[in-house]
Amino acid sequence: MSNDKGPSPRHVAEFGKDGMPPPAADGRLDAPAFHRNHEPILAVLARLLAGGGGDVLEIGSGTGQHAVEFCRVLADVTWWPSDNLDGHLCSIAAWREHARLPNLRPPARIDASQVDWELASQGLPPAFKAMFCANVIHIAPWPVAQGIFAAAGRHLEARGRLLLYGPFRRDGVHNSAGNEAFDEGLRRDNPEWGVRDTADLKKLAAKNGFRLAELIEMPANNAFLVFAR
Repeated sequence: MSNDKGPSPRHVAEFGKDGMPPPAADGRLDAPAFHRNHEPILAVLARLLAGGGGDVLEIGSGTGQHAVEFCRVLADVTWWPSDNLDGHLCSIAAWREHARLPNLRPPARIDASQVDWELASQGLPPAFKAMFCANVIHIAPWPVAQGIFAAAGRHLEARGRLLLYGPFRRDGVHNSAGNEAFDEGLRRDNPEWGVRDTADLKKLAAKNGFRLAELIEMPANNAFLVFAR
């Protein structure tokens, strides 16, 4: 859902729609970007989450393919996928059933823009080692980003980290012509969307007791932002 797909500003907000591959008979969706970005994302996660196990909450799990792949490699981590779209939740559940990995939990329905994510009522733990969110906040209204950081303040352990992956402006400047075109396309389609700026995210983090601890450059002009208390 970023320019993982290449230089074109096309994007999808929901997998299985707008010309994307339809679901399999069991509901599994296949995101083309997954096949391009899961290895570099996993390499970073393996470093950041190494040792000690723990619970990780994924916000906006999409098709569920990333969750399956990460659980295969990060066997000591318990992965809690989530989404707010019916088609995505169905796909995540289908991929989980297909993979049958003991550390992959059932998907939870989370509307990230809400004040109360009602985690306890869905059987999720109250605190997490990390919260991970890939390619979401640029195809969602700003209240989603606000909700994610507020939830991080409530639900991350004392040394927990919020991990964001995707395209980002860097203190007001795009890091590539492709991301600038992508941003323009997003804003044309929905004025509430757009590539988010690290300056704005740092301000939002500070309001919730976090700081930007690390910015990791990634392929296709994306980045990993690591926020810590």
